[in-house]
Amino acid sequence: MTSLSNYENSNAFISRHIGPNKQQQKELLAAVDAESLDQLSNKIVPENIQFNQPLALNNATTETESLSYLKSLAQQNIVAKSYIGMGYYDTEVPTVIQRNVLENPGWYTAYTPYQPEIAQGRLEALMNFQQVILDLTAMDIANASLLDEATAAAEAMAMAKRCVKRNKSNRFFVDKNTHPQTIDVLRTRAEYFEFELVVDDLVNLAADDVFAAFIQYPGSNGQLSNPQPFIDALHEHNALAIVATDLMALCLLKAPGEMNADIVLGSSQRFGIPMGFGGPHAAFFATREDYKRAIPGRIIGLSKDSADKPAYRMALQTREQHIRREKATSNICTSQVLLANMAGFYAVYHGADGIRQIAKRIHHLTGILAEGLESRGVYVSNTHFFDTISFTSPQLEDIKLRATAAQVNLRFSDNLVGISINETTTSADIEQLFDVILGSDHGLSLSSLDQQIGSKNTTFVPENLERKSAYLTHPVFNSYQSETNMLRYLKKLENKDLALNHSMIALGSCTMKLNATAQMMPVTWETFGRIHPFAPSEQTQGYQKLLAELQQMLEAITGFDAVSLQPNSGAQGEYAGLLAIRKYQEANGEANRDICLIPQSAHGTNPASAQMMGLKVVVVNTDEQGNIDIDDLKAKAEKAGDNLSCMMVTYPSTYGVYEAGIKEVCQVIHQHGGQVYMDGANLNAQVGLSRPADIGADVAHMNLHKTFAIPHGGGGPGMGPIGVVSHLKPHLPNHSVAQIKEGNPLMGAVSAAPYGSASILPISWMYIRLLGANGLKEASQVAILNANYVAKKLAPCFPILYTDANGYVAHECIIDLRPLKAATGISEVDIAKRLMDFGFHAPTMSFPVPGTFMIEPTESESKEELDRFIEAMTTIYQEIQQVENGSWSLQDNPLVNAPHSQADLLNDWQRSYSREQAVFPLTWVAENKFWPSVNRIDDAWGDRNLFCSCPDTSSYQEQE
Repeated sequence: MTSLSNYENSNAFISRHIGPNKQQQKELLAAVDAESLDQLSNKIVPENIQFNQPLALNNATTETESLSYLKSLAQQNIVAKSYIGMGYYDTEVPTVIQRNVLENPGWYTAYTPYQPEIAQGRLEALMNFQQVILDLTAMDIANASLLDEATAAAEAMAMAKRCVKRNKSNRFFVDKNTHPQTIDVLRTRAEYFEFELVVDDLVNLAADDVFAAFIQYPGSNGQLSNPQPFIDALHEHNALAIVATDLMALCLLKAPGEMNADIVLGSSQRFGIPMGFGGPHAAFFATREDYKRAIPGRIIGLSKDSADKPAYRMALQTREQHIRREKATSNICTSQVLLANMAGFYAVYHGADGIRQIAKRIHHLTGILAEGLESRGVYVSNTHFFDTISFTSPQLEDIKLRATAAQVNLRFSDNLVGISINETTTSADIEQLFDVILGSDHGLSLSSLDQQIGSKNTTFVPENLERKSAYLTHPVFNSYQSETNMLRYLKKLENKDLALNHSMIALGSCTMKLNATAQMMPVTWETFGRIHPFAPSEQTQGYQKLLAELQQMLEAITGFDAVSLQPNSGAQGEYAGLLAIRKYQEANGEANRDICLIPQSAHGTNPASAQMMGLKVVVVNTDEQGNIDIDDLKAKAEKAGDNLSCMMVTYPSTYGVYEAGIKEVCQVIHQHGGQVYMDGANLNAQVGLSRPADIGADVAHMNLHKTFAIPHGGGGPGMGPIGVVSHLKPHLPNHSVAQIKEGNPLMGAVSAAPYGSASILPISWMYIRLLGANGLKEASQVAILNANYVAKKLAPCFPILYTDANGYVAHECIIDLRPLKAATGISEVDIAKRLMDFGFHAPTMSFPVPGTFMIEPTESESKEELDRFIEAMTTIYQEIQQVENGSWSLQDNPLVNAPHSQADLLNDWQRSYSREQAVFPLTWVAENKFWPSVNRIDDAWGDRNLFCSCPDTSSYQEQE
């Protein structure tokens, strides 16, 4: 009789996460000449790095059990009324946006829009976001989001230095009324740029002695002052003015662009994004036309397709780090697309009138609070304000006690009490604040104060800072105020995007695996979402336990002694890891160590991150098999000598193989006193099979949006925590506002919030909990199995560029398309676009080798889906043969004309191939046809005619 354990195993999550079932796994194993998953991984993973014991993790639990336990943790958080402000405010997420965007895999499982023909929906949404920023800031050009306000400030500082030409100063001035977490990140970033940071009262700005100044408008304490005189003074001395601001405030305040600011930045969090204990939130960043090629991050622009139809794309991509490497504008590889889309949709849904009303109500309630306190003898230090007031009181301790009892969070700093009013604040909340601050016998009447302010038409914004200009006038912000219209607009855009809910996305090095529904559900729980990042620790006990458990899980998986969860992207993880290395070496009296060795095959973020840390990049050669050239490594390490700081290495390699000599690589670096930084982009092929620390890495980052199932969100969010060995532990990031327990108080922050984008960490916690040690290992083994199956099946048509000595790849493979291009003229771009006609997103194109595809099928794809992809690729190969043998010309064939849209079918068909072959190249395509909404986009035209706002079609057509 079957035992009870068999019935319990039938509900195991592993069978839902792994694409191929047991029978399919047998078939896949037979195809790659292996008898079992263990045998296959033993063949491929070098013996000297294999981790031949179970990971020290709890046993896998079911979805119900995991959610129940996580709910018990979440309920230990206390959702208090938070008036702390400092860039974080409670907000109302419109339910139509929460259900149809944040909770919709059609939006959150899409990839970065590098293939814009199948990403027109989210590209339009990002254009909306850019338009919101341009309108409210009155600047010329905006990007499609950055990671958070503090790191956006750091990017602005670096950009300002690049852009000033005649100013040779190395001093950067920061208004002391800036959010403290921003100052913290600026200090960290400035050190290795060798900038002198001057934090002082704005009135002490010596404009003739700085290359730029940073102004918070309104100030962190709520004070609203005119920045115009300081901006003018900076310009007189060839210095730049950077203004950090608040989008909601700009609905009532004069825009920084109208005061000639050079760079404007901030957070869009209060446009319908939960606080989430710090993130994820989309920072915004805008600048003048003069600096459009210096702006960090991604810019969405309008171009045209081959039929002259307007089409969106990412513009000016030659600035990206994968192309310019250490000369890139920044090391940023992830933005916050999902959150930027939500913020843009918030503006679309409410429209200009709706948002203005929200802003006015916030301002009015703040005014009632200020007037009431003043009438009872409380000195409010702000003469002018938008939503934040600060005051002193001799009853400070009593106020703290009453606030704690009422579960009200105020900001206490330097004997001042700060209060920031938000969208969710009600009249009853203001009455409660009077009770907390004044005691219950204050005798104030809210209705009397309301009438008093209303009858005088009182505003607390000085006349010269009142907003006079219009904003959000474009039709998109004036058409979707009913929920019916909004719902249909969201669906229309979603239908233009290919995401994981349609087909596999086989992007090498990006690991587009299943983002399970059970893992995503906790993200929208109020007990995770409505927590301020600087809330008292007694209110965040659930978060603290979850974070500690996740750290322990990641330590067990990687072998490291400590993990920092602060870096909120892979690029931030690289920066934080290199920072730990440099701080450790400085503490040992080895500040001279400033050379970083990086293999030719490395991710472009690696040299860009090294450059940001003041390191000199020396490139190490790779051999014909894609492995690090050990002889060249030894020679360059020897030459660097006592100046060797570190080596950055990806494992398995960026070329998709397990390098047998990886331990020797680490030993060479250690022999010369250096540290080994392991890029965790390919950690998906290590979990349960090997551990970075055991291999010899001193520090590694872990892309949670790859290996640990946080979805890519169409280009963000992501998380890049780092693990370190014990001697680097004292040099992990800390935080000036919310000190990290057991952290080094001398270390600064690398991100705005102490735990980065904390509200998406439950996704990775759930992923590990659901799979357990055995499931995680099996996931890695099936990822390897699927990749080798695809490589085996495609090899007769497309040579596999790199394999190990036994002919195997790791979890991804690179197919070489260059011979076909040389023989026929058909390029990798043509193949990428043709795949769209089959309903597939192209693999990673021309990285790390130009003229190739890097394919990573992941463990979540079934044999049926793998076979469909393989059939699509082999069919494309046969089409290329028809070009080669002359059946089709190079100018007229299904590849160079791809992708084909529905509009093509309505036109007079004069092509040498049939309509059916164009749009239904295989019979199964018609069963689930994905229609690209535009034809092939003209990238060059878009860069020559840069549109980064929402123009009317008529104005677009006039350009050329």
